[in-house]
Amino acid sequence: MKLQWIDLTTLVVYLLCVLSIGMYFSRRNKSTEDYFLGGRQFAGWVIGFSLVGTSISSVTFLAYPADAFKTAWLRYLPNLMLPLTAIIAVTVFIPIYRRYSLTTAYEYLELRYGPGVRVYGAITFIFAQLVRISTILYLLSLLIQEVSGLDSIWSVFIAGGFVAIYTTIGGIEAVIWTDVMQTIVLVLGSVIMLVVIVQLLPGGLGQIFSVALEHDKLSFADWSRGESIPLAWNLSLLNKTGTMMLILGLTNWLTEYATNQNVIQRYVAARSEHEARKAVWFCVLSSLPIWAFYMFLGTALYVFYVQFPSVETAQMLDGTRKAEEILPWFILREMPVGLTGIVIAAALAAAMSSLDSSINAISTVGINDIYRRFLRPSAGDKHYLKVAYGISAVSSMLMIAGAIYILRAETQTLQDYGTILVSLFGGGLLGLFVIAFITDKCGGLIPWVGIAATLLFTGWTIAVSNGWLDVTPPFDLYYTTIITNVVMVAGILLALLGRKVLRKAELMSSFSANNHPDGNTEK
Repeated sequence: MKLQWIDLTTLVVYLLCVLSIGMYFSRRNKSTEDYFLGGRQFAGWVIGFSLVGTSISSVTFLAYPADAFKTAWLRYLPNLMLPLTAIIAVTVFIPIYRRYSLTTAYEYLELRYGPGVRVYGAITFIFAQLVRISTILYLLSLLIQEVSGLDSIWSVFIAGGFVAIYTTIGGIEAVIWTDVMQTIVLVLGSVIMLVVIVQLLPGGLGQIFSVALEHDKLSFADWSRGESIPLAWNLSLLNKTGTMMLILGLTNWLTEYATNQNVIQRYVAARSEHEARKAVWFCVLSSLPIWAFYMFLGTALYVFYVQFPSVETAQMLDGTRKAEEILPWFILREMPVGLTGIVIAAALAAAMSSLDSSINAISTVGINDIYRRFLRPSAGDKHYLKVAYGISAVSSMLMIAGAIYILRAETQTLQDYGTILVSLFGGGLLGLFVIAFITDKCGGLIPWVGIAATLLFTGWTIAVSNGWLDVTPPFDLYYTTIITNVVMVAGILLALLGRKVLRKAELMSSFSANNHPDGNTEK
């Protein structure tokens, strides 16, 4: 499908607005403090908008409606733990990060564990973000290719290059203010899609609810072979239950709000602790209804294609085709001329609001946790600012290269390898931070015991899940994230306990030597 001139005009205007914001803020970057934190002067509502935009990527844009279309609302269940995470964030995480006037999350790891663990956390974050943005850009390029008819490689270069330009030159202010605009566009596009569906259905909104309830599409049910399965609510490591899904959600959100530089950078960029707290609550109170809306959009698409079935959408339901194709399918075939451009702009916004945040965060971590800390500790701030531009540019090039690799891979993709490596080296990071939050400084080998235990455990689960070992794990691999953090915490606590036992043994030995029965004592 080729876009009409009015839709192309809408897209061009949107992209020019984004680029203009980047160019405007490029003139205000006089120091690394400006480039990474915007002078720490952002209002809470602005940071909140940016947090919402960052958390909604093209993966979310496609996956939430796809899941609700094919199954039910189970994917939404972990999100219900976000308010509890927010309470912990505003009472624990934000005060800690702002108390020390930190720029990155991994500076805190050095305060507690030493420089080696800081580097471990920083490298883990950079690698994970490069995999993430390559995957998002790949998904974005598929949509651009379909609507424009451009070659896939050119689609990657155009999308990646555009994001790279305004993010590299504009810094965090460009990222945050474009996130504000992109979040608004994203919500507007999804509302327009639902309105179109309601107008096209004979029974309107009422038909969506009646058919959805009849087919059990609004429940937190599990799904198998096109039928809903009631969700159990007990504790179990062997089965997917509602309780375990909530625990998984809490683990994932705590990891996001305690360890992710994309989030921590916004905590410290707010003008005050009060504004940072406002930002978190703004994000929570906005994100939950937005995500629910996207789930409902998927439910509405299911009802629409029950009313107007096609071979292709039936294949998306039975698994012959990927369910993630449903939203682009509807956009390109059902949206009226004039509105398609707005909806595609929303899809672009979902991707770009995640890509720009990650690129800037990679540059922040690269400068503060590696380059300035270890490689060039005595250079001037102007030098670091120039290198920051360079790291943003290099990150963008690696993102483009990663997306092209995914496009050309015929067997295992970068995402397959990346998921394995991110799990291997990034697992248990929440556990590492939790111990740092609740204990005094414990350097030396103690944190490395936990890291080693996590690496061994994660390597074992990867081997089992890929069939390299003929072993049945005593838990559902869906809950590996939970168990990995438990292993990290247990490893560090055991190392602490071992150190205390060793010290006690040394004291007992010293006491025994000083009180030897031969009567020779040392004063």
